[in-house]
Amino acid sequence: MCGIALIVSAIRITSSSLTSPPPATEKLSFSVDDVKEALRRRGPDSLGVKKVSLQRSVLGRNHISSSFIAAGDEGQEFCSQGNDNNGECTAQLHFIGATLQLRGSNPLVQPLVDASGNVLVYNGEIFGGLDIASDCNDAEFLLQTLGRCCSCGYCATAQCARSGKSTVPDVLSTIKGPWAIIYWQDSSRTLWFGRDAFGRRSLLVHWPTQDDCTFLLSSVSPIFPTEQTSEYETHNGLSCPSYWEELPCGIYSLDVDGSKSNGHMAGELKLHEYTNSMLKELIKWERTSIEPNSEDLQIYKCSTQSTIPVPAHVLLNALHESVLRRTSMYTIYQVSSTKENFVPVAILFSGGLDSMILAALLDQCLDQSYQIDLLNVSFDGQFAPDRISAKAGLKELKRVAPSRRWRLVEIDSELSDLVFETSHVMSLINPANTYMDLNIGIALWLAAGGDGWVSGANIDDNDDENPARAKYKSTARILLVGSGADEQCAGYGRHRTSYRRGSWLGLHEEMKLDMQRIWKRNLGRDDRCIADNGKEARFPFLDEDVIRVLLNFPLWEIANLDQPSGLGDKRILREVAGLLGLNEAAILPKRAIQFGSRIARESNRKNFGSNRAANQASAGSVRIDKRSNYS
Repeated sequence: MCGIALIVSAIRITSSSLTSPPPATEKLSFSVDDVKEALRRRGPDSLGVKKVSLQRSVLGRNHISSSFIAAGDEGQEFCSQGNDNNGECTAQLHFIGATLQLRGSNPLVQPLVDASGNVLVYNGEIFGGLDIASDCNDAEFLLQTLGRCCSCGYCATAQCARSGKSTVPDVLSTIKGPWAIIYWQDSSRTLWFGRDAFGRRSLLVHWPTQDDCTFLLSSVSPIFPTEQTSEYETHNGLSCPSYWEELPCGIYSLDVDGSKSNGHMAGELKLHEYTNSMLKELIKWERTSIEPNSEDLQIYKCSTQSTIPVPAHVLLNALHESVLRRTSMYTIYQVSSTKENFVPVAILFSGGLDSMILAALLDQCLDQSYQIDLLNVSFDGQFAPDRISAKAGLKELKRVAPSRRWRLVEIDSELSDLVFETSHVMSLINPANTYMDLNIGIALWLAAGGDGWVSGANIDDNDDENPARAKYKSTARILLVGSGADEQCAGYGRHRTSYRRGSWLGLHEEMKLDMQRIWKRNLGRDDRCIADNGKEARFPFLDEDVIRVLLNFPLWEIANLDQPSGLGDKRILREVAGLLGLNEAAILPKRAIQFGSRIARESNRKNFGSNRAANQASAGSVRIDKRSNYS
């Protein structure tokens, strides 16, 4: 994993891909050091800066020259006019990478530069699609692969096709797994950047405007110098809310041309389609069978009376492979495993259906010598619903997997004690800015930190009979998270509402909407909050093959919302839980983290006076302003 960023100065960007011009934002400037500081927590292993300077003589585009500087002038502020003393147009691209290394046998510092002058910062994992060796680092492999791509610009020419060369979109569309990328292709003077089709890795963008020429990409928003921000922003630790936006999923190119603009280089921005046909089908998120007839329902009812239906078995196999891909012991693990009490993987754990399935599957995929940490956060001590279900879940896991060393990490907190932490999380969730986003962000940030308590006087003791607790901090760098299960399997209350109003078709449309906006509403925010602890979130339910398998099933085999909560919602996952022997987890109702941890209740009391007042104000969607009691 990596925190990645790019600062571009003195390139005038034009675009036919943006449907509307970027809105005017407050003009702010900050240094490379500001960005480095924001990324450092995401990538504690190494931090690097590379600068590419582009220079054009009066002869025009064909005489653009690039020079590469390893590091320098990191502290200067940008938004230059782009002319040097000789009247030549100069543009600068600062690439920044902070690395949490999880793969490869040798230490790595991003940005990476090859012999041809191509520059890469990459935040992602290659779980499939490209043939990568188990001891190879994703970013190094990807730089080599991209270096073999055609350099003719946006698309492959006939000559490139005859020579067997791929395009940059071809390569990126092939990757199975989460990614965000910034890549400079020197031979074509083209900047490529983008996110995977589901937005599983954060990438924020600040588009240049008429009043602010700076073009910025970053995994996370820096906190701007206080002298540049308004009273509200200074008070809350937020940068200007409209300054950043989540980069929409896709592959973008910026073709730099020195011949079209006096005094500046010009860049033409284009949005490219993913070229993988299967991926494009997943993006459409269309299901063949949506509305059952009476015969379909009768057949399915008969099939479930005596045994668990075939689709649950198929999904279980797909989920098992997904977890295995995300927890395989790469070479970097073998090096780290010599450390005492090494814990490679943890789970964000509520004891609910999704996290219990992940825990049981992780037990099957991970060598029995390793302990598994179950990270559980509570704002009501032992009385929060998620704490109660987590303890019950631990007992069930010990029953189905008695040979595994399980460790429930109880992370307790009081909202009133989190003054600095709340301000910090506000900057992480940006550009999201509602109470719901903040509540979820704080809960995820604390859980991912893994700093809590374990039962037993000895932290290696998993004896439930010993009521004593000892301090413990999980060092697992990979966290499995259940995101995507509710969206794909009808787990939200709004899905039941849509079904009541619009039957099966209404349910399908609501689920489709959830999947097609998950990058904007959930995943970018969640990635930023988890990664800030130097941890990488991995989402087994959002594996491409799992999504494909679920879409191939008729909707009535996914859920039956005529049945009550805890039975009909996420029905296929409840059947999977049954196959894993998780009989108690199979009947648990859905409970979101902000409610299960009780942070929403504490937030409502603090900011609205009571839960009732908060509900009347629709507190979850209310934007946080300077009157917030959080600050």
